[in-house]
Amino acid sequence: MSILENLTPAAGSTKNSKRVGRGQGSGMGKTSTRGQKGQKSRSGYKIKRGFEGGQQPIHRRLPKVGFTSRVTKPYSINVSKVKQVANLEEITMETIRSVYKLSKEVRKVKLIGSDAKNLASKIKDENVTTTGN
Repeated sequence: MSILENLTPAAGSTKNSKRVGRGQGSGMGKTSTRGQKGQKSRSGYKIKRGFEGGQQPIHRRLPKVGFTSRVTKPYSINVSKVKQVANLEEITMETIRSVYKLSKEVRKVKLIGSDAKNLASKIKDENVTTTGN
């Protein structure tokens, strides 16, 4: 079983690498395919990612977009102005939605105003909080 030593790549699948800097007769001597003078012809040349030759790069020309905060701020309701919420016997998200128009995206509500601290005993939902001014 001498199969492994007889393995060869398929015809045309491999190429010999370019050997540069081996004299004029090779066609790749003298400047070694690097052109004439300049930064790109020197050894150790490396261009920074996104560098556009001194022009302001596109990632700095365009505005930053796409950030959405993961912290959800509560929707504030002033109970001094919205008396229907202050008159509820039990304050939950469902009862607030029944008397006050809220969008479906609102997950938390904060009751504010001078009368808000008196409503703390009526609150039966952890998504509803109160604060006094």
